[in-house]
Amino acid sequence: MADATYDAVVIGGGHHGTITACYLARAGLKVAVFERHTELGGGAVSEEGPAPGFRQNSCAHFTRFYSHPAYRDFDLRDEGLRYVFPDQNEGMIFDDGTSFIGHSAFRVVDAQTGRTEYSEENVKKTYEQIRRFSHRDAEVYLELLDRYRRCWKEAFHAHRFSAPTPWGTPDPLEALVADPDSGLEPVHQFMTVRQVAYDFFESPELRTLFMRATPTSGGCFPDDVMGLQGLVHVMALVLSFEPAAIAEGGTRAITDALVSAGTKLGVQYFTGHEVDRVIVENGAASGVQLTDGTRVAARLVVSDLGVPQTVLRLLQDAPLADRIMHRVKNIHYDRAQIFWGNVAVHELPRYVADAQNPGVGTQPRLYWGAKDPDYFATRYQHEIFTLGFAQQLYILTAPDSIWDRTRAPEGSHTILVEDFTAPVRLFSPREWGRLKEQFVDQMLEQWVRLAPNMTRDNVIASRIYSPYDVEVGHPDMLEGGWAEGSMFASQLGRFRPIPELSGYRTPIAGLYLCSSNLHSAGGIGRGSSYNCYQVIAQDLHLPSGAQAGRSH
Repeated sequence: MADATYDAVVIGGGHHGTITACYLARAGLKVAVFERHTELGGGAVSEEGPAPGFRQNSCAHFTRFYSHPAYRDFDLRDEGLRYVFPDQNEGMIFDDGTSFIGHSAFRVVDAQTGRTEYSEENVKKTYEQIRRFSHRDAEVYLELLDRYRRCWKEAFHAHRFSAPTPWGTPDPLEALVADPDSGLEPVHQFMTVRQVAYDFFESPELRTLFMRATPTSGGCFPDDVMGLQGLVHVMALVLSFEPAAIAEGGTRAITDALVSAGTKLGVQYFTGHEVDRVIVENGAASGVQLTDGTRVAARLVVSDLGVPQTVLRLLQDAPLADRIMHRVKNIHYDRAQIFWGNVAVHELPRYVADAQNPGVGTQPRLYWGAKDPDYFATRYQHEIFTLGFAQQLYILTAPDSIWDRTRAPEGSHTILVEDFTAPVRLFSPREWGRLKEQFVDQMLEQWVRLAPNMTRDNVIASRIYSPYDVEVGHPDMLEGGWAEGSMFASQLGRFRPIPELSGYRTPIAGLYLCSSNLHSAGGIGRGSSYNCYQVIAQDLHLPSGAQAGRSH
């Protein structure tokens, strides 16, 4: 006999769980969310650090959640989710003192809705930045931007927020390949990251930046096949087609807004309540049992946990077919591991490169490293996997406190830092502790060469997380990677995480999957929860997401 009964139970209170819960409740269902941790949000959380009075994002940082359907469907700005939109986006400073600044081609003109308009002024600025080192690449920038405006942008949005199509039916991005004017050729589907960088660009500047930005935004190293999803996504960021967006107060604001909206819709949230298993009766999910023995009945169960946890642990009493079990055990997780955290400083870095390129250094996404695409393509990953981090770091910095003063006390700043490292299993817990310290030492050693004021005296404190820390806090991020499953072509779209489970349904009737393990993959604001709800709505004859939400 059940101790409680709901129409729908959501397992896990990560951001995909909280999104799904809102849509289910808007459709009229009585919904409960059960979360093992004492706080909701999963990767969409923030904390005090790296020193008292500072605030940092402990997992996800770059979100752009204003472009997610849920932002408008649930009026999340009214629930407290506010964004600041800097006019620039990506930039890079190279070890020889040269640099690049990207200005957003689509500038935000309405902060309340995130509505953008095309900016000829910003396009000209980015064009001139690229033209300083390559006339050819500057023209390529204009060509790609034109194609992005005409067809890539719309196709990418449709691809992200729709379920994968069956094999043989082109998805919105694959359909572009058949259009000779799209600029995407059949071969681009199968190119490695390195091949894409070299095919589109001639300059070492953009080749290096593209290959370095890809693991941050697309989870792939140079010899991985990134697929069309990765290509379009990364290209739009590297060339600053879209604007940067900074959530005021940190990524936690997304979770707070979703939970606020869900609470008003009647969603009940239970933190510190871990689900032990899904109850299966006659081949259908009929509820869940918590680790304390409590049984909760429901006609619909949605798992925001990773597929391995869902299949191998929650379905312990109802194992799936051998082929599915085997493939789930072999999902690839050896990508997207990072040293990640914040450095609190008395003053912002003063980069030498600013003398030649005024304004460089304050971009929301600023990379720095060697202007050496061959090193990055051939040695970067090798050194990471064998030594723990590359001997030539390629650091991403994000000085968010320039725009969001909630992040740091007056008179100081905080800067997010990131570079890539190895899967958890390649080093022991003790070695991970040592590697974090060595990483900070080498980072500061290289940083001060580019910005002489970045001495240890300028550093107030730092807090860096390793993949070991990530896996301990987020069990679905196996091997400590943020992507919840590698994001190369064989684990994207209709193949994510395995072909048999890529459609958000499971062989257990009434049990659905909504986590980042599914299309459209890792990162805050991707489409898996929205797409999962669309599938549920189709099966149960509920209103679609657009109908369940408010019309805009």
